Amino acid sequence: MNNQTKGTHEYQDDPRNADIIIDINGEYFARGEAKVSVFDSGFVLGDGVWEGLRVHHGKIAFLDQHLERLYGGAKALDMEMEITAEELGERLYRLLEKNNMHDGVHIRLMVSRGVKATPYQDPRITITPPTIVIVPEYKQALPQTAVKGIKLFTVHVRRGYPDVQDPKLNSHSKLNCITACIQAAKAGADEALMLDPHGFVATCNSTHFFILHKDEVWTSTGDYCLGGITRGKVIELCEQNQIPVRQKNFSLTDVYSANEAFVTGTFAGLAPVREIDGRKIGDGERGPMVEKLQQLYLNMLEQECV
Repeated sequence: MNNQTKGTHEYQDDPRNADIIIDINGEYFARGEAKVSVFDSGFVLGDGVWEGLRVHHGKIAFLDQHLERLYGGAKALDMEMEITAEELGERLYRLLEKNNMHDGVHIRLMVSRGVKATPYQDPRITITPPTIVIVPEYKQALPQTAVKGIKLFTVHVRRGYPDVQDPKLNSHSKLNCITACIQAAKAGADEALMLDPHGFVATCNSTHFFILHKDEVWTSTGDYCLGGITRGKVIELCEQNQIPVRQKNFSLTDVYSANEAFVTGTFAGLAPVREIDGRKIGDGERGPMVEKLQQLYLNMLEQECV
């Protein structure tokens, strides 16, 4: 696999990460000492939910919405959280203080069902409360990603119906997205573009997808993708700034003829897409709409994290 294609999650290593403190169930561990049980539900089965969080000027951006999604996912999986969302938020900030972290930080917040009596899927053999792991790292998207953009490849792996595995669950079980990512990487692309069961464009393997069709910003209906926080903020920004935005079904034919395309995510914000399936999008460069929305999003982030 080509190690140079990492899409919007490509970053520069930071030596400070060697000394970070990690929180496991409210206890602090050095990076090299942070471990969970081999009987943990997350390790045995991928049974859990998670969030990626961005720290800007000492504040965790849009934390309430991230925690609402996390606790909603936990409830859907019938996981009984032992602490409230408010208490978990306080735990996050205590860890940032412990690490003396203020900016340029990305947090991975992971919650599994807990430790099992034996490695088996039945949730009723779980013998501990949920395992909560918080990993803060100095990690930022490469600046050139926001300008140069990425290449996508449409994969055969679909975003499925919610009665099979609900794509709105931000679960640890991500094999469909991992398989999609592998296929895209083998094709020489940065990330995968995924279709829904009807053949319409759904989302990417780790980000959300938008196109500019003439003067309108289009994204999927949202029926077959995670309820993205950044995705929602971009839709909100379009509505606030008189930019026509539509959540609708559209096909690859619409995508290939789009004026511009971009993806959104907590880690990198907005990143342009310069090529899809070997077709150049627009002129293959970051377009004016993407640049405008990037600035609007950065302004929103600054206001959120004053």
